[in-house]
Order: sequence, then C-alpha cells, then structure tokens
Amino acid sequence: MKREPFLQRLKKSVLVCDGAMGTMLYARGIFINRCFDELNITDAPLILSIHKEYVAARADIIETNTFGANRFKLQPHGLDDQVQVINQRGAELARQAAGENLYVAGSIGPLGIQVEPLGTVKKNQARSAFQQQAEGLLAGGVDLFILETFGDVQEISLAIEAVRAVSSLPIVAQMTFDAEGKTLLGVQPETVVQILSERGADVLGANCSVGPQPMLEVIERMAKTGARFLSAQPNAGNPRLIDGRLLYMSTPEYHAEFARRFIAAGASIVGGCCGTTPHHIRSIANAVRSLQPRKLAGSLSVATARPLQVTPVPREQKSALAARLGKKFVVSVEVLPPRGTDVSAVVDGVRKLVGFGIDAVNIPDGPRASSRMSPMALAQILERALPVETILHYCCRDRNLLGMQSDLLGHHALGLRNILVVTGDPPKLGDYPDATAVFDVDSIGLTRIIHGLNHGFDVAGNPIGPPTAWHIGVGVNPGAVDLDLEIDRLRRKVEAGAEYILTQPVFDIKQLTVFFNRITDVTIPVLAGIMPLINYRTVEFLNNEVPGVHVPEKVAKRLAGAKNSEDAKNIGVHIARETVLSVREMEAVKGLYLMPPFSKDKYDIALSVLEAFRL
Repeated sequence: MKREPFLQRLKKSVLVCDGAMGTMLYARGIFINRCFDELNITDAPLILSIHKEYVAARADIIETNTFGANRFKLQPHGLDDQVQVINQRGAELARQAAGENLYVAGSIGPLGIQVEPLGTVKKNQARSAFQQQAEGLLAGGVDLFILETFGDVQEISLAIEAVRAVSSLPIVAQMTFDAEGKTLLGVQPETVVQILSERGADVLGANCSVGPQPMLEVIERMAKTGARFLSAQPNAGNPRLIDGRLLYMSTPEYHAEFARRFIAAGASIVGGCCGTTPHHIRSIANAVRSLQPRKLAGSLSVATARPLQVTPVPREQKSALAARLGKKFVVSVEVLPPRGTDVSAVVDGVRKLVGFGIDAVNIPDGPRASSRMSPMALAQILERALPVETILHYCCRDRNLLGMQSDLLGHHALGLRNILVVTGDPPKLGDYPDATAVFDVDSIGLTRIIHGLNHGFDVAGNPIGPPTAWHIGVGVNPGAVDLDLEIDRLRRKVEAGAEYILTQPVFDIKQLTVFFNRITDVTIPVLAGIMPLINYRTVEFLNNEVPGVHVPEKVAKRLAGAKNSEDAKNIGVHIARETVLSVREMEAVKGLYLMPPFSKDKYDIALSVLEAFRL
C-alpha cells in the first residue's frame, strides 16, 4: 500500500523513527575520524545494509546518512565540492531500503561551526549551506526533513528557512537539551516551541541529549504549550568507556518503556539517537503498536517575551581606564602571570610601574598556549594589592560557552571591569600540544556575548538582572598578511560592541599609518602595541615565524650590529622609545600598550622605555 502524506498519517498514529547510524558504523569497524557521510558514495552496500536492519526492526521512518553532509563539515575531508552527490545518494540509499511504504527523512545537522552573532559564519552563508544540502536530499526523493541535534535556536531557525526556500515538505525540528531541560545555550523548551513554530516547523521535539528520563520532562513541557506534533529520540543514556570503547548501556526494554511514556506525554514520533540499535527500535516498535498518542489536558500559553528596559552603564563610567581614554594618553604594560603560585615578583614589578604612573596592567591569558596562573586570579590580586586597574585578556580557546558566561559574571562580581577579548592561540603552538581546544566562539562572538551581558541578557537571551559593566577591548594586527580580512573582522568586532582596540606590536610606523588610513570609519580609541627588541634573535623569530609581524630592515641592522647583549638591549630600548614618541604624535592613537620581553629584567626594561615620556 502506497504511503499517505506524512502529516496526515501522523494525525492517525504514532510513527517509529530509526536509531543511530554512527553507532552501527562504529560497531562495524569504521573509525570515528572517518567521514561517515562519504560512505554513501564509497561504501553504499554498508549504508544500505544498516538501513535494511532498521526496516526489519519495523521502523516507519528511515533517516538518510547525511547528518554532517554540509560544506563546512565536509571541507576538512576535502569533500566540500561533493555536497550534492553525497546528499542525493544518501536519500537514494534510504529510499532503496524503505521501499514505497515507509518514509524517508532527510537528516540535516548543525554546521559544526558557530553562526553569527556567536561565530564567524554569516547568516546568509549558513542558509546557503543548509539549502545546498536540502536540494541534494530533494533530488534523492525524501518525504520529509529531520533537522536534529541543534543546540542553537538561531541556527536551526536558519536551517528551517533554508529548507522552506526550496521545499514545502514536512519539517521535524529537534533540539538537544541538557539534564536541566535547557538547550546548550540555555533556552527553555517552551521558548523553543514558540520560536520554531513561528519559523514553520511542522513537528517539534528533542533528540540526542542525555537519555530518555531527562528528555521525558522536556517533551511534557513542550506538550503543555499545545504543540501539534512532537518527537522524541533520546540517546541510549550516557556512554561509558569499557575496555577502550565507548558503549551505551540503556537496554532496548528501557527504551520501550520510555516510548510508552513519551506517547502518553503527547509524542507522535518516537525513536532513538546515539547508542540505539535495531534491537532498541524493534522493542520501541513493539511497544508502540498498541498505543496511540494522547495529548496532556490543558495547555500552557507561551507569552511573547517583552524587552526589558535595561539602561547600560555608559562607557566612561565603567572604569577609570574607560574614563581616561580619549581625554589623556593612557599607558598600559603587559605583565605575565607566573608559572607557579608565587606572585611576589609580579607584585613588586607592578609596584614599580605604578610608581611611574601607568594607567593599567595587561594580563595575557595563556600566551602562546602556555600554562600559567589564571589571569583572572592575578588580576584580582594586583587590584587588591596596588592602586592600579587591570586589563584582563580572555581567550576563547579553553572554555565552552557556559564556562565563559560563568567566568564573566563571577569576575565582574569580584570587581574586574576591563577586558580584552581574543580568540587565543591553538594548543599545538604551546607547551601542551595534545591539549584540546574548545573555540565554541571566536573573539567576535565573545564580544557579542559580553555586549549582551552589558545590556542585561545572557547568551540565551534570558535576563540576568542588573547589567554588567565590562569595558570591552579587542585586538587587531596592522601588519596582518590578509589586511582586508583583518579590517573586516575589526569592523565586525566594533559592530559587536567593542569599545577600544589594542594592536599587535608595531615596528614600522609607515605600516601603522597605512592601517589607520584604511579604518577612518572606526572611531573607538586605539592603544598602539610596542615591543622592545633586546636581541637580533628575536628579530629573526618575528620576521620568519610570526605571521603578520615585520621588523623593518633598518631596525634589524641596528640590532645585528650590537657589540654584546647589553648593547643590544640598550639599542632595543632606544628604538622602542623612538617608536613611542612617533605613535604619541599620531592623532588616531590614544594610548600605549607596552609589551616588555620575557626576561628577568622586564620591568626595568619597561620603565626604561617609558622614560621616553620624560625625556
């Protein structure tokens, strides 16, 4: 019997979706570093055989093996030009297994890279990538689309818009939720229903997440909103490492029991995600046959969120540094956190700088991916011990979104105000090349997050009470290899909420002049970076191993001609003084960001350079 339209069928009965594809491939010896989507064209018989196992388990919906088949996820495998063929072939294989009676759902997952405002991918680029994938699935003959495992409401909204631009087929929109019943960005299920319903999703639900039990509460809350159709596809619990393999421990019987509970809560589609197998789906199908969906009585109206009237703190009131910027030429000096716990040398050194009259101390966050004391801890120690403000460098490498937000709220409560947002060096550059990097967002995305906190909202748009008063700084490299890209990113940082700029070290005043001529539309204060060069080896390192940093030949020759190390240091200090006086005369420069070398006498070198102001 030919299948009837999908949504019409949902009105009559509960449908069973299949289970995990990745789990089955892993069990067959496919390494997790392989591109699973590529197997649609390189090992079609394997994919077809797994689809057939789910058909035999009496699934009603067969998902295509295309979860990660978008250009961004395929690009690292050199397959970004194969989006159309991989998706079309994925749909054809699922159709071959499903026949004419079962439904084929085109699987679309997240891009794997953050979309603006949290990331660098523009919204139109995201829509284009999702649309490209949807077109391939349509060509392969899908009956519906399943958008799954999304953690960002905005990203899945863009995916819905992209699919709707090319098709009117039904859309199942599923997000992943944590143990507390919120999305990865902290959005509540009721809000998800409201937003995705307005975007045009036909079925709303949850998949992946942490297991059946926590997901049940999410489905119950969605049902109370009056959502028309719901779907639930949980993982087989949390994986455990056993004999070197990640195994999911929830049994088929356990999933069958929760399938009954999902249906009682109002779900019209039940199935499985990571860790579930044809055995799980067969048990679920057996449980479903005798049940019909019944909606919970009553509904919970979701009120349209009203914008709170939050008055952000004016920039000049955020900190002493913010008040001075633009009114006087400010001076900040970079101070490295110690590798251990003894801060006495740092405190003594900064005390000398404070005596000279500097305005702030810059504290880098794991420079060149090295392991040092937390810059947040050192910032608080210095601000409590000395009459000086700190500029806290904060990089995106080491913390996920939740950790970043917790840090920002906590350290603001402890009194820190000035922050410099940086993306961060990859771990492979540092002392621990095997350490993992997070990079949930880059510096542009993190700037937007902090700007949101300054307006009274967290990353998910939830009110936080009184707004924070972070004074937001960003970095820029006037000597970047791709200067057009660097300037474009700077403008995006300013649009995201940046309030001042610190440059990478400047050795060529002409280069800085060219840069300023290119950014006449950027009006926020700039602190020019100055790095004293104390030997010729540093010159060679910068010119050959640090992209975007160039020491002019005339400067290099002066250092190369030094008689000894002391002479080289004196020459370097003299050159730095000349640069300080040059940038001091530039109208666009409102301050100095001095980066002394990593040497024992770094504080004395910094003071020697700063003598340029008195001389």
